[in-house]
Amino acid sequence: QVQLVESGGGLVQTGGSLRLSCAASGTIFSPKVMGWYRQAPGKQRESVASITSDGSTNYADSVKGRFTISRDNAKNTVYLQMNSLNVEDTAVYYCRLDRYGGTFYWGKGTLVTVSS
Repeated sequence: QVQLVESGGGLVQTGGSLRLSCAASGTIFSPKVMGWYRQAPGKQRESVASITSDGSTNYADSVKGRFTISRDNAKNTVYLQMNSLNVEDTAVYYCRLDRYGGTFYWGKGTLVTVSS
């Protein structure tokens, strides 16, 4: 079993920055992909950014140039540096770990609120 614990969310003003962390524990092995998703009130969960085991990254168009995903394999942790935040970034941010073979796991989420 894998546990994912997100941290780093909070309240920030427009234009501010936050850094989210997701620590993975349990039977991790080598994750295929780790990523961040978000779900705003009344909206579907959407992919924000992901990073593969070899370090390849992918971003949603809405966050390109503002968000940076990174991972520390030794700590089994993935980060999301979020800059130039705007009110549209307000959401619960979830970490996801995908294993080879199709199994995936979700964290419980961390709330990011951007005020105008």
